[in-house]
Order: sequence, then C-alpha cells, then structure tokens
Amino acid sequence: MKITVDKSISDLLPDFNTLAFIMDVEIKESSKELKGLLKELEIEVQKVCPTLEDVLKVPLIDEARNAYRTLGKDPSRYKVASESLLRRIVKDRGLYLINNAVDAGNALSIILKRNTAVLDYDKIVGDVIIRKGRTDDLFFGIGRGKLNVSNIPVYVDEVGPFGSSTSDSERTMITNKTKKLLVFVVCFSYTEVDKAIEITKEIYEKYVNAKNIQFMHVKGK
Repeated sequence: MKITVDKSISDLLPDFNTLAFIMDVEIKESSKELKGLLKELEIEVQKVCPTLEDVLKVPLIDEARNAYRTLGKDPSRYKVASESLLRRIVKDRGLYLINNAVDAGNALSIILKRNTAVLDYDKIVGDVIIRKGRTDDLFFGIGRGKLNVSNIPVYVDEVGPFGSSTSDSERTMITNKTKKLLVFVVCFSYTEVDKAIEITKEIYEKYVNAKNIQFMHVKGK
C-alpha cells in the first residue's frame, strides 16, 4: 500500500504529515489495564481542562482548529475528532468502550492531543491519498450518518473516502473479524512527532498485543 498527501492539503498546510502504522491484531474486549488507563486519562483531562474553553487552549487542539480554518472549514461546527473526544470528557459523558483496538486509539488520541484513525486494513482497496474533502464526497461516519467532509483531510482509496480527521467511516470500521489495522495519527505540524511514533507503538504493543508493526511517515510534497 502506498500512502500520499495530496497537494490540495500540502499547498495550504506545508507541515501537514501523517504517521501511518500497519499491524496484526486480535480484536477482543479491552483489558482491565486498558480500561484503567482510559479512566486515568479522563481524570487527568478533567483536571487540566475543567471547562470547554480550556480545551480550546490546548496547543495542538488550537493548531488543528487553525488548520481547519486554513482549509476553509469552520472548526466550531466541524470539529477535529481529538477535540470532540476531549470535550466529551470535560462534559463528563464518559468514553464509549468498543474493543481493544478502538479503545487504544482513543487513549492514544487523548495522550497525543491529535486525531487518530483506527481502520480495518483489509477493507481498504488499493493505494491511499490523503486530500482535501470535496462537496461531492460521499461519507458515512460511524454512528453519525452522512457527513459533510468538504474542506477537511479525508483518506481516499480506489472506492472513495473511507475516513477523515473529523470522523471514521462505517466502511472501514473495526469489527470482531478485523485481523489487520491501519492506524493514522494526523499531525498538522512536526511538534513532538518522534515522541508520537514511540507512544503509538507502545500503546498498541502493550494494550492490543499488536504484532508485525510497520511504520510509514507520510509527508506532503
């Protein structure tokens, strides 16, 4: 699989880059250790960000919101997934527990303050282009129905869009039959990228028992 960043994004956001990981997994219920980590992260977020206004002051959240504005999207109406996750915690709504792969992705997003996409590798057809969404892109978010993904980063294969920085799609969602993951960590700058690579590997090895992890650093041209 080849993954590239299209000029429709890199021309506007020269520092946009994505960390891509392919790994073998066994999908199961999250362990007590992973559930415990998520609870610890919720408590930490609520201490650091007691109000929704504090979420907007988190440097990497502010960075992502500014990137959305540059791409032509209102970040107040269409939020980056990492911001939505933090806002849910601050509102004390609790995190959904789905399975080990998805829950690990949520933990990773909370730690890194960046959007993570956890995708079923075998449901992706051909090579992948990360490009600016178009008005005619047909996209059904998990639990959200049809979404407007114009002017935000979308992940596209030979079939069409299968993920975005606002929501993952139904087509590549994780199920009990998933055997291989494609995990994206979307970065709007190179801030602490090396640290993010190490943490991603650590989280998936420790809490998902991921094997044969392959890493690609996908940059714009």
